[in-house]
Amino acid sequence: MHLGVIGLGRMGRIVVDRVMDAGHDVTAFDVDEQAVADAADAGANPADSLTDLADQLGDDKRIWLMVPAGDPVDAALDELAPHVDDSDVIVDGGNSNFQDSLRRAEQTDAAFLDCGTSGGPAGAELGFSLMIGGPEWAYEELTPVFDAVATGPEGHDRMGPAGSGHYVKMVHNGVEYALMQAYGEGFELLANGRFDLDLEAVARTWNNGAVIRSWLLELCEEAFREEGSDLGDVADHVAGGSTGTWTVQEALEQEVPVPLIYQALTERFNSRATGDGEGRFSRRLANRLRYGFGRHEVKRREE
Repeated sequence: MHLGVIGLGRMGRIVVDRVMDAGHDVTAFDVDEQAVADAADAGANPADSLTDLADQLGDDKRIWLMVPAGDPVDAALDELAPHVDDSDVIVDGGNSNFQDSLRRAEQTDAAFLDCGTSGGPAGAELGFSLMIGGPEWAYEELTPVFDAVATGPEGHDRMGPAGSGHYVKMVHNGVEYALMQAYGEGFELLANGRFDLDLEAVARTWNNGAVIRSWLLELCEEAFREEGSDLGDVADHVAGGSTGTWTVQEALEQEVPVPLIYQALTERFNSRATGDGEGRFSRRLANRLRYGFGRHEVKRREE
């Protein structure tokens, strides 16, 4: 298959590399010319514009967008519009709001697949988890690419019609917030409890056979190993929050109680008003966990 990839940041470049490793051809474009040159050095066909990318793909275009959610997605779709028709497929692999995906599916001549993507930069080696919404024929057409980008055939599935992929990813992120909060609170109690504990050892032990073992717990172990049991100068400041906000808003509309997700979201917001003091251990751990799975910047306390 010949895939066009637009957006060569951390995640987009992983898509390029994994698709090429599976034996497919890739034409790559980014507004950063150096990113395009680097992808070309790795074996991708460079494109100097979206028009050039579309021309290189020929008929039956297969295009993967990995650009920031919001206006950049709409801008890319608008620029591609004159070059695509209903035989083409466009995948939005970013963290878009599912309502935007519903609108884009209606407005785009090409078959539109909204693809919730989880796994972070670790997906470079392991592959991603892909939650995909849109026409079944388009999903089936792109299955070889999804097999390559995901952990394998079990790492992706069609969730349903347009919007469902990003809807499932939204709720996934809400669950992620709550899990991070639960781990943070547990380790905060251990850090301030009766015993002087090596929290790296606790996390490692829990992650070998315990009921609460998980990748997030592996990242807790990594955090304590690299920062120390006191988390060093990691600040009480948890960035992000858009997908958690969308989850809570949807829960209110559907009248479904999500108290744990709501509390985890408010803890994030509260963390940004604490100043530069030591703050809450649970939120400091969440700050460091975001680096672990997404390589998001770790906010540090000012000396």
